[in-house]
Amino acid sequence: MTSSTPQPALAAQGPPAYSPRVNANRAIRAWVALGLLAYLLLPWYALQDRNGLSVVPFVFGADDTGNGLIQAARYGRSWLWLGLAGLMLAALGASMNPGRRQGSVLIAAGLAGALGLGLSGFLIGAKGWSYAWLGAAFGELATNQFGIGWGGFVALAALMVLLAFGIARRGYFKGDLFIASAVVACAALMAVFIMFPVLKALSSAFYAEDGQLGVGALWDRVASDRNFGLDCVVGGVRCGVAWNTLFLGVLTAAATTLLGTLMALMAERAGGRRFSTPLNVLAMMPIITPPFVVGLGLILLFGRAGIVNQLLEQALGIAPSRWFYGWFGIWVAQTFAFTPIAFMIMRGVVQGVAPSLEEAAQTLRASPQRTFMTVTLPLLKPGLANAFLVGFIESMADFGNPIVVGGQFSVLSTEIFFAIVGAQYDQGRAASLAWILTLFALAVFAIQRAILGRQSYTTVSGKGDAGIAMPLPPRVRKIVYGVALPWMAFTLVVYLFAFAGGFVQTWGRDYTLTLAHFRTAFAIEWGQFGLVWAGTAWNSFFTTVKLAAISAPMTATLGLMIAYLLARTEFKGQGLFEFAALLAFAIPGTVLGVSYILAFNVPPFELTGTALIIVLCFMFRNLPVGVRAGTAAFKQLDKSLDEASLMLRASSLQTLRYVVLPLLKPALVAALIYSFVRAITTVSAVIFLVTAENELATTYIIGRVGNGDYGVALAYCTVLIVLMSGAIALINFLVGERRLGRR
Repeated sequence: MTSSTPQPALAAQGPPAYSPRVNANRAIRAWVALGLLAYLLLPWYALQDRNGLSVVPFVFGADDTGNGLIQAARYGRSWLWLGLAGLMLAALGASMNPGRRQGSVLIAAGLAGALGLGLSGFLIGAKGWSYAWLGAAFGELATNQFGIGWGGFVALAALMVLLAFGIARRGYFKGDLFIASAVVACAALMAVFIMFPVLKALSSAFYAEDGQLGVGALWDRVASDRNFGLDCVVGGVRCGVAWNTLFLGVLTAAATTLLGTLMALMAERAGGRRFSTPLNVLAMMPIITPPFVVGLGLILLFGRAGIVNQLLEQALGIAPSRWFYGWFGIWVAQTFAFTPIAFMIMRGVVQGVAPSLEEAAQTLRASPQRTFMTVTLPLLKPGLANAFLVGFIESMADFGNPIVVGGQFSVLSTEIFFAIVGAQYDQGRAASLAWILTLFALAVFAIQRAILGRQSYTTVSGKGDAGIAMPLPPRVRKIVYGVALPWMAFTLVVYLFAFAGGFVQTWGRDYTLTLAHFRTAFAIEWGQFGLVWAGTAWNSFFTTVKLAAISAPMTATLGLMIAYLLARTEFKGQGLFEFAALLAFAIPGTVLGVSYILAFNVPPFELTGTALIIVLCFMFRNLPVGVRAGTAAFKQLDKSLDEASLMLRASSLQTLRYVVLPLLKPALVAALIYSFVRAITTVSAVIFLVTAENELATTYIIGRVGNGDYGVALAYCTVLIVLMSGAIALINFLVGERRLGRR
């Protein structure tokens, strides 16, 4: 008998050295300790003029820097004892044996602590509440409430996690502490930073002009001919703005999905990898530039004084006109801008198609054309649906392109903008239009789920796949080349025209080559004390890079985590959970920015004017792309991979880290790249959130454009393109490529 014979029996005698169930109370004790340390070592309230971590040595001192214990005991904020009581009750639960009884204690502790702190913070900090309502319970100092700081945030987080642990102990989420805490944490983040601000802004639609609350006010605003009129069908001038937006959204989503799929097939299946690098560069150009640069390039080509109109006048005698401005111009600009998103989503899906399935079809004597149509293309269905959904929502929420090339063609996003910042300042109309956008997004989301249903599209399983991906059939290759290559050439031409303005003295009058615009924005000098960043753009440049670098990994991590929970777990409210993750895209950036101001201008989340509110806006505005890319990737991964890891007694966290995440590299790259570049190029979502201290690149460029200084604006855009191209290359290098064991 060999020495290895007893090992199976030994393994069956008990759990290994690390077991999630045996060591579960260790995690509970760790979170209890973290919450208690937050009460003792961190400032409870936020400081407006400095980082709260810088005053850690003074947490036992002044009113503004004191920790939670000092605030409750010395400064009369008695409601803070609720959180401490919840943590102590959780400590009692940590000493109990795992089971339903322990779960009940942890749920009670989490609810008492988190809800007590949260509700008291909202009620005491909300405008219009007097201390008399709370005086009996908390004393007359209850109104002296500030925004939540590091201490309050960590303590609340610990209480929420302990609440999730209690839910798992009660038998939900199959008793998995990690899954339970992930669902509760993600749901809490989306509730606070998506649902709460959006609903607060949308509630304005229910108030009539005289301030009376009622559903009739919303109906009167939504059902007007201005929104849903059909005059254009019966010979009138124009249709309602809602129909315009819906028509444009469907058209743009179809075009971007088609082009993105063709480019993905070209990169992965057409002629090897020789097109991969140039295709990546050209496909990423529209997404790494501010939207008004794309509009400027298109105007230089197709505007009234553009090259195309001039050539038509010279060759055919056709007088220049404004034919490009309107729905056609918006459609071209949006297709130009949003095709890279579809390309990034579809490329990962094309990579995941198993060659063995295609080889099996060809072994059964199916032609390459029939194999592509009956095997390859159906396996791309999840990616096609996700790309269409993202393209549709992006088109509806787009603001930059319609405002530049829309002319008299109105869409919901521009109407909302003028309703908020125009002379009318009709917040109720803006909110009602936002309701229409939300309902459109919900309808497309429901249609997508109905089409995909519960069909399986798994192509990556635990078995090795050493097959070689099938080359594109000749007919398909001709279509791919015939559409994708001209589109890439068109992309190159637009950018050559747009960015030539940064290297000439004055576009349209003096075409002398110069670098003066770059020196104005990015001059570097040697001063008395060393290097001096003398250019006027350096402050906004450093701020933008810093905030984008902070938000991008957080956005990608949260997006893929939500995708993992949606694809690999089942729980009540899952549909609402997924819709909340997509809601940020259904709302125009302008409305989201205004929502953040309304929601986070008062305690307990007093964030207006800080860099943190910009980071949060970046994070939750760009979250849906990570969710959709991750969802499409998860649909291709066989659940047996997860199950095999769990059967070997790995925890859910270990399975996610060592098994699932390495297979999600395309989705991770897509989420990182998109969130980083959109954080740098976004305009509408943050235009109301920036301050003189936290100026961003896009607001600096808009200011230059408003002053007519197009040269400096385009020079800045050129620098941003170089920066983001380097960042994309760095992200691809650090993350690497997914290896599926194929030749």
